[in-house]
Order: sequence, then C-alpha cells, then structure tokens
Amino acid sequence: MYKLAGQIEWGVFEREFGALYVEGKGRPGKAIRLLVGLHYLKHMYNVSDERSVEMFVENPYWQYFCGMEYFRHTLPLEPTTLVKWRKRVGPDGMERMFKETMDAAQRTGQMRPGEIARVTVDTTVQPKAIAFPTDARLYQKMRLLLVREADRRGIGLRQSYARVGKRALTMQGRYAHARQFKRAAKQTRKLKTYLGRVRRDIGRKAGEPDAALRAWLDMAERLLKQQRTDHGKLYSVWAPEAECIAKGKAHKKFEFGVKVSVVSSTRDNWIVGVDALPGNPYDGHTLEDALAQVERLTGVTPDHAQVDKGYRGHGIDKDATDVHLAGSKRDAKSRAALRWMKRRQAVEPIIGHLKSDHRMERNYLHGPHGDRINAMLAGAAFNLRKMTRAFLCALFDRLRNALECLLLHRWLDLRGPYRLPLGAVPVGA
Repeated sequence: MYKLAGQIEWGVFEREFGALYVEGKGRPGKAIRLLVGLHYLKHMYNVSDERSVEMFVENPYWQYFCGMEYFRHTLPLEPTTLVKWRKRVGPDGMERMFKETMDAAQRTGQMRPGEIARVTVDTTVQPKAIAFPTDARLYQKMRLLLVREADRRGIGLRQSYARVGKRALTMQGRYAHARQFKRAAKQTRKLKTYLGRVRRDIGRKAGEPDAALRAWLDMAERLLKQQRTDHGKLYSVWAPEAECIAKGKAHKKFEFGVKVSVVSSTRDNWIVGVDALPGNPYDGHTLEDALAQVERLTGVTPDHAQVDKGYRGHGIDKDATDVHLAGSKRDAKSRAALRWMKRRQAVEPIIGHLKSDHRMERNYLHGPHGDRINAMLAGAAFNLRKMTRAFLCALFDRLRNALECLLLHRWLDLRGPYRLPLGAVPVGA
C-alpha cells in the first residue's frame, strides 16, 4: 500500500474534480484524495461504504494511502458523504479514476507499451440488488408506494388495502409453497385488483399530479398492463432499469441486472476498458463502443481483438482492428494465431474476480449511473490489486535470491578448501 500510494498521480484528481467544489459557501468539502482513496480501497477489498470508513480508522496503511500524515482515531467522514460525492462526480469522474490505474501501471513499467495492441473483449451481467421479481410482490410494493405518495400529498384514498393486501401476499406465498397454484393465482389477482383500484382512485382525486407522482402512476399502469411474454418488462419498483438477461448458465438461467462490457489485454490481463450497457444490446453491436473507450482512455487503437462467437456480425472495419472469433478455423492460419486465439478464454477468470472480489456480484448503487460507476470502480480495483501483487512478487524475488545466496555460501563453507567470500557468490545462482 505504501508503494502503491507513491505511484498514483493524486494531483490529477485535484485538477479534474476541483471545479466541482465552491469556496466560501457551506461547509468545507472533504479532501479529494481522501474520497478517491476510499473508493479505491472499498472496491479493492470488497467492503461497503460503512465498513470502508471503519477500516480507515483501524488500518494505518489505509490512512497513508488516503493522504493522512498522522494517525487518526476518529471517522474521517460519514458514509453518506461517499454516496453524495459519487453523485457529484458521476460516471465520467469514475472513468477518470479508472484511467489513472492504467497510467500508473504504465509509469511503473508493469504495463508494457505494446500491451494494448491486442485485447480480449467479453460481456457479463452485473446483477442488481433486487429480490426475485414475482408478480405478487411487485403488485404489493407498487401499491404501498402509491399509498405513501398519496399520503404525502394529502390525498384521501377510499381504501388503502393495507390489511387485506398484506394477508393476500402472505397467503399467495403459502399456497405457492404448498404447490396449490390455482389458489396462489387467485391471491395474485386480488393483489392486482387492489393495485388497480388505488391507482384509479389517485388518478381521480389528484387532478393535475406533479411530475414525480405522474411517473409513479405511469409505472403502476405499465405494471398492470405487462404480460408474461412482453419485452422490456418492469422487474423492480425501485430499480426500473433492471433487465432480465439470459446467459445460458445451468445454475442460473436468468440474471436481473445490466450487461457490462469488459476489455482486457490479451498478454498480461490488464483491464483497459469496462462500462455498463443498458438496454441489453447484442454483443456484436457493443464491440465498437468498447474499442472506442479503450482508444479514448489509452490513446491506442487495438490492432487485434479476441472475441467469442457472440460477437458475430460486429461490423468492425478490419483496417482499424482485426477481430478474431473464437473457434474460427479461417483465423487460425499459423501456430502463433492459434496460441493467441486460446488466450481469449483468459478473460473469464478476470470476470470471475471482478464479481467475487470487487463488488460486481451484486450492485447496490442506484440508477443507470450507479451501474456504470460500480463497473468502472471494479475495473480500477482489479488493476490496483494487480499492481500490489507485482510489488510483492518483486520483494519475494529479492528474498529468494538472498536466501539462495546464503545457502550456497553455507554449502561452500562446509566443503572446506573451496571456501569463497560471500561477495564472490553470484546472486540468484
């Protein structure tokens, strides 16, 4: 952590984010390096906002990484400050933080200049933090939300269905558990009826509703009209941007979230591009934007892109980037081309680490901007952890060479007449 803190150019963030602060108005803002460092550490160690602030007090290395000169025994800020700062900076600011991790890797010599000439592109699903979207639960949540909004605006409802709605949801779950599906469907129809009555009652009494109430009423109407086979269905009241994405996995047929594109260097597996893709687009249609992000962040246009068969029909001009489909025999013209083609599957464990180690397994950030922010911070954390492992490997190499030197000197010392001074033993021999 000490070496990593010295490799990041913290002044870049002062220049980039300084325009978002105003002097002499309100409470003074927190240090930008503190906020940037906490976000890096949060995703590097897969902790929440609350836990990252607590670990800051416990860990002196975290404090040095965030720019503290003396050890602090109090919380540096409230966890909600991180939420407000993310909203202020936005996805563009997080992309700048992701770019700095690549720049730092290049400055330290860990990412070689020609590393970005050949990349691997793949997509995955970043699930949202929502419950499984059953119709009964959606109807109940939507009705409770409309009742709350009507109460805030002083709209007197004919009936809120609080008691009977709660009982209908409970009985629906019990009947479904007992595999009495006709009775469960009847309770679901009751919940739908209660929602429709509340929605029409508010529509009659609200007159000219404000924009927020109108959005909730439209969402309730959308929920009431959607059918099982419709596209673009509503799967969550609090996260309407969540989509149902089928990935063909045996253990998880569907995932509810947003598609994310990941671009990694084919040789050494640095993440050089990552972004959320709302609307569940076809993989082949996302390749152009993914390569454009790599060029925008690094200034280098990849010469070769390794992709799977889901990217067929990508429409990329071969003069700019040569796209190689996995398993395509016409691309395997030589042994070298075949070796590069086999390197495509190295992106799969990278995606696994992003999900299990860097908070992409379940996205708790709100809205479409939260999807992009979480994905970019996960990519930045992956690169930073890769840099720390490189520092440790260099340290272990020096220790191993010193140990081999001592062992060899001890072996020569035991041989008696063949003794050599310690300085004459080659390091690493």
